[in-house]
Parts: sequence; structure tokens; C-alpha cells
Amino acid sequence: MNIKKHYKYLSDIDSPQDLREFSEECLPQICESLREDIIDELADNPGHFASSLGTVELTVALHYVFDTPYDRIVWDVGHQAYGHKILTGRRDAFSTNRKLGGIRPFPSPLESDYDTFACGHASNSISAALGMSLASLKQGDENRHVVAVIGDGAMSGGLAFEGLNNVSDTPNNMLIILNDNNMSIDRAVGGMKNYLMHLHTSSFYNRLRFRLSRCLSKWGLLNENRRRRILRFNNSVKSLLTNQQNIFEGMNIRYFGPTDGHNVKELVRVLREIKEMRGPKLLHLHTVKGKGFKPAEIAATEWHAPGLFDKETGERIEETPRGCPPKFQDVFGETLLELAVANERIVGVTPAMPSGCSMNILMKSMPGRAYDVGIAEGHAVTFSAGMAKEGLLPFCNIYSSFAQRAYDNIIHDAALLSLPVVLCLDRAGLVGEDGPTHHGVFDLAALRPIPNLTIASPLDEHELRRLMYTAQLPDKGTFVIRYPRGRGRLADWRCPLEEIPVGRGRQLKDGKDLAVISIGPIGVTAAEAIREAEAGTSLSVAHYDLRFLKPLDESLLHEVGRRFKRIVTVEDGVRFGGMGSAVLEWMNDHSYRPDIVRLGIPDNFVEHGAVGELYRIVGLDKESIRKVLTARNGATVS
Repeated sequence: MNIKKHYKYLSDIDSPQDLREFSEECLPQICESLREDIIDELADNPGHFASSLGTVELTVALHYVFDTPYDRIVWDVGHQAYGHKILTGRRDAFSTNRKLGGIRPFPSPLESDYDTFACGHASNSISAALGMSLASLKQGDENRHVVAVIGDGAMSGGLAFEGLNNVSDTPNNMLIILNDNNMSIDRAVGGMKNYLMHLHTSSFYNRLRFRLSRCLSKWGLLNENRRRRILRFNNSVKSLLTNQQNIFEGMNIRYFGPTDGHNVKELVRVLREIKEMRGPKLLHLHTVKGKGFKPAEIAATEWHAPGLFDKETGERIEETPRGCPPKFQDVFGETLLELAVANERIVGVTPAMPSGCSMNILMKSMPGRAYDVGIAEGHAVTFSAGMAKEGLLPFCNIYSSFAQRAYDNIIHDAALLSLPVVLCLDRAGLVGEDGPTHHGVFDLAALRPIPNLTIASPLDEHELRRLMYTAQLPDKGTFVIRYPRGRGRLADWRCPLEEIPVGRGRQLKDGKDLAVISIGPIGVTAAEAIREAEAGTSLSVAHYDLRFLKPLDESLLHEVGRRFKRIVTVEDGVRFGGMGSAVLEWMNDHSYRPDIVRLGIPDNFVEHGAVGELYRIVGLDKESIRKVLTARNGATVS
């Protein structure tokens, strides 16, 4: 049983209603306790760390000022929201965060009414909040406030700007809070800017403006068109006084800031004043990612999701013994550097994940040869395609689940012209504790129908290196390589860089009773299941590593179709439309009629938990595969 530490005030807060019972004088202490609670919890139960430390004061102020859950708070990039979870009745359960059966890693309406919208992928908050605000107004509820909290780089996403563009042109009463924790937004300076910040959020100014606006509307003198003209005039005056034009004001969104996102009393004051204003508003906050934990303040990227750490010393605890196989990500990074040294046409591209995918290895060694384009997956692909069109050879690394956002770009801008873009899909398969928004299980099925693509998945680190080498050879077109998060199986992972014939699989083991066809690292688990299934029995299982989903190895499939009456396919992507479906279709098209059992991710979203636990639940662990192989009651096409 988890015994919660007692914190002054915080231990008495089970909901925002409890929070609002305290006086404003208590809020700094509540913030201090909340920050300490997050540090205590995440030292022993790893999760996203630095971002939530930076939003403590904002979280407290939002729930103090707004009537949640009636008022809606839409979080962007949900790893900012641990404080929100704790204040909304989940403090006692927070030790289960990200664990199987525990609370979800990101806000979810399936878990709490305070979580108003799903989040996990960046930049969707403004669009969602605008839809919610407009729906409330359409249904006659003019008192509901809708707040979008966007930050941690999410404003660089194209979807955020699509939302902003619509906000400026749609009647709404929403507030956008820009949590600027050292993103690529210039820091505003100057006494006039501070003065305007105070003026535009002062009680007298806002009461006067609100009453005047209400009277003009009542008398029929202030329609939407006139309101926009007045706002444009107001923005023009501000622009003249400050000698700068703000992009948000240029879109007719009232801008306030920047202000200190760690002064909770000031935040309460500002939010109360802004709350009384009609129309779209944006409050720009400056915050420190990792606030209150010095190591995280100094190195926020490393402390984004640090794993276990000693909260007293600030030392991160290495869980992996020396001599273990490297992560696939590090094999990718080291191999990319090796290839780039030998091939001057190679460049690297990543949408905001240089450390996570190990593109930073190339960036540090050859700074002019790699590009972090921000949270912009579609742009990353088209940017890569543009470079490929002019003779470069980009390796574009995107997490598999995030690549879903670039689907049209892959088709329209890369595959259509068969441009030499190497699309490396990191974190394919089940990723574990980050849950359904981050599992990379749709890529094989989604990409398989696209013409001009080569789609491959390596069994291990050696295969990854050889596929990367193959992809950069001449005339390979658009080449997709997908691989999982975490460590492989080979401590001695370096190997000669040799070409793998495109569309050529291989037989890993011969057998006579049935055939297993696998693709990617799940083949390692399948091989272990085969060994256990055969142990002490007469069962003889052949194992084939397909390697390529596209083009299929037809000679391999003809061999399997002729020799075996029973086939089991194993993949770590969705079963519908994936590798198993491709094999089933091919066998049918070529008049082979084996019994085929397709193992893969079932037709439901897989929740969060340890990777091994999740593979057991979906029937892709060693024991589950073994049971399928040893079944004596025959197999049917599934």
C-alpha cells in the first residue's frame, strides 16, 4: 500500500473545489507542496518530469480561478499536466501513473471529467478548444470558459496555426495560454510593454472596456464587424507604441504578456481580469522547464523523462548493467554518422526529437548535416522530399505514431515521385508506458497500399545497419525502415555494412510441420517460442524472416505455400491490413490454400503498461505464441 506523504494544504485538496476554499495567501505554499509531491513521485515512478514542474503555478491558478470541470481546460502535450491530475482527485492514485491498470500517462476524458479532451500528440489544443467554445455558444451557454494550454514546443506545429487562423475568424470566448518555456518565441522587452501588460489587465481598464462594450452591444451599436475594427485599431496603437507587431494581434486575438508564469498570485489576478473579457484572448507566460529542481532547470532536455533518480543528489539512476545491447536508437544514430561520413549527400531530419531518436549524434559531429524542424512531421517529410529532389539523400526520422500526421506528405510529396527519402520510423510496435497515443502499431497497415514505397523492418541491430546502408544506395526510391524503442539483443552490434537485396527475406530455421513468418524484432520472440514449442516434442517448425513488407519476397512465399498446410504470421503491428493480411492475400491470389493464423495487435487501442505486460495481453509474448504453435485442434483462417 502506498502511503502518501503529508503536505501542508495539499493533503487537504481532493478537488479544485477544495483548492478554491483556500485564501490567495496560501497559494504559494500549495504550489511548493505540489512541486515537491511531483518530485517525490517521479523519483521512484519514472515519467515526464521537467514539463510538469514548469506548470505548477499555472495549474493552481487555473483551477483556482475557473470553475472546473464546468469550465474546460484543454491541455496540449499532456506531460505538462501531472499537477492537474494531482489536484483533480488522483493524488492517492498517482503512484500508479503509467503502470498497467493505473492512471493514464496523459489527460483523458475516459479517466476524469476534468480531462476535457484527449492529448498526447502536440498542437491539437487550440482546434479542440475552439470547437468546444463554439459548441457552448451554439447551445446557448455563454458563461462557460474554455482554456487551451499550449506549450513545450507545441506552438511550432502547423495544426496550432491552423487553429489560430480559425480562432481569429470565428465567434468564440476562448483563452489560449502560451506556456513559453524557452521555445522559439522572442522574449519581449521594454518598459512600455510591461506598462501595456499592466494596463490591459488592470481592473479599472477592463471594467471600463467591458461595460462600454456591453452598452454598445445593448444599443445595437457594436456588432461583430465593428468589434473587429476596434480591436484592429487597438492593436495598431499598441504596435506604434511598442515599435513591434505581434502575430497574435495581427490575427485579431487579444494578446497579454509576457508575464511570469511562476508568480501564482499575479497569475490569479491576470486570469480573473481576462476571464471577464469576451472574444478570443491569448496570455503569454514565461516559465522554466524543470522549475524547482536545479538539475532539471540546467538540463531540461535530459530531464524531460529522466527515469529513476535520487531526488537529494539529483543523480540519475542507471538501470541497465554494463555490457547490455545498445538501444536501437543509438545504433541508428551511430550508423547514420558512419554513412554520412562516407556519403556527402546524406543529411538528417527530425521533428523535435534529436535526442530521442539519437539524431543528435550526427548533429554534434556534423552540425551542418542535420536539421531539427520542430514539431512538424508533415513539414519534415516534405522538407526532406524537397532536398531529395535537388540531389540530397535525407534520412528523416519520425516516431511511428507521430508519422501518422504526415501520411499525405509521404504519399503526395515523396512516394508519388519516388524520391530518395529514407523514412526511419522509430518506436514501432508497442512502446509501453506512454500508452495508446504513442504505440507505433498502424504503420505497416497504413503504408502498405502506397505505391513506390519500400517497407522494411529489421530483426536486430545488424539488420538495421544493413538496411540503412541499402537504403542510401542509388535508385532505391522512398525507403521506409521501422524499428522499436529500446534495446535489441546484440551487445556486439557493429557489423560490416552490406547490401540486403530489396524484397528478399530469409529462412532462419527449417521445419516440416508448419511455417512461422515474422517481420521485425518480434521475430526474436517468435524464435524463442518455436524453441520452446519444439522442446520435448516431435513438432518441427520452419521460421522465415520476411524483412520486407513491400515488395514481398514472392520466391519465399511460393516455397512456404508449396511446402506447408499451416502458416502462422507474427507482427507487432495491427492485424487488420498488416503483414499477415498481405501473406493471406498473396496466398489466395496464387491459389494456395493453407490454414493461416495471423498474430498481431487486435482491433482495439492498447492501454499503457510495461512493454512485456502489453505483449502478453495482446497475445504476442513467447508463451502465447508457443500455445498457438502447439495447438492440436487445427487452425483456421483468422
